[in-house]
Amino acid sequence: MSKAYSDGRQQPRVEHYTKFWQKDLSRESEADNKNRLDKYTDVVNGYYDGATELYEYGWAQSFHFSRFYKGEGFLASLARHEHYLATHMGLKAGMKVLDVGCGVSGPAREIARFSDVQIVGLNNNDFQLGRARRYTEKAGLSDQITFVKGDFMKLSEQFAENSFDAAYSIEATVYAPSLEGAYGEIFKVLKPGGVFGIYEWCMTDTWDPSIPAHKELAHGIEFGCGIPQLRPLRLVRKAMEDVGFELVHWDDLADRPDEIPWYYPLEGDLSKAQTAWDYFTVWRMSWSGKLVTHTAIKFMELIGLAPKGTWEVGESLKVAGDALLRGGKSKVFTPMLLVVGRKPTITESVH
Repeated sequence: MSKAYSDGRQQPRVEHYTKFWQKDLSRESEADNKNRLDKYTDVVNGYYDGATELYEYGWAQSFHFSRFYKGEGFLASLARHEHYLATHMGLKAGMKVLDVGCGVSGPAREIARFSDVQIVGLNNNDFQLGRARRYTEKAGLSDQITFVKGDFMKLSEQFAENSFDAAYSIEATVYAPSLEGAYGEIFKVLKPGGVFGIYEWCMTDTWDPSIPAHKELAHGIEFGCGIPQLRPLRLVRKAMEDVGFELVHWDDLADRPDEIPWYYPLEGDLSKAQTAWDYFTVWRMSWSGKLVTHTAIKFMELIGLAPKGTWEVGESLKVAGDALLRGGKSKVFTPMLLVVGRKPTITESVH
């Protein structure tokens, strides 16, 4: 019997999530890919209904990767990553900013405090929106951050064109069925001269889909993270330029020669924890941490505390972790292509 939870989660879509992929990822076809793109909202909502609490437990309330300095704490690194984006975008006090795909509002709260801006968080998942509102109220930031349910492929239907000073998306537009579609909608709702900043997930220029191992790696990330389709880096640039943005900053931060790589928490190696507090974060990614977590999820499913299918989503996350780690080490994948684009002013558009 299907069940809808009072917090917005829906058991049928959690149960159905893994059915969007072939059990044997090597048997994936273009038809499977097209089906995921056509039903991207079902794919993403099914994934996040099952994965959100796992993300918060295993990672943090900011669902993204970040760079590390030696000795830098995990949460400090996440916050610095958000500050870095806000700084490159030139966010200033009083600006009206759209957070495209706001998750449970971790980055929005950090950027609101850091830049003193007014943020509208957009999310298409009721479960995450409920948590975002609760966390924001608890943080005393409800006068600075508001939330709306919406689809980033239909922004101009929900907001007036030319209504935001800036917009950002942190590892969220990767879920779009079309980068041009998502970026184009963001372009429409920005004021002339407005900026759009993103941390984008993509395959790098060294990725070659004709190499079976490369194709399998991309599919592993897609399956494990609820992504309909990953794109190569060059298509991000093309999409940004095609919809009209002037590129003012472009930098794959994962390509920096950092002593501590962005993927180190995924290794589950306690000896690499940067602070004492981070031992627990790293342990949760170890084989024993995963065993404890996934056993607990199975039990919660059995007694009805978690939607049926959550355990399978958790298993897909293990696939993701392995694929992300291999992608990071081989540099065929980046979760932090930093791009800042500017919408031309009316005068510039005329000329």
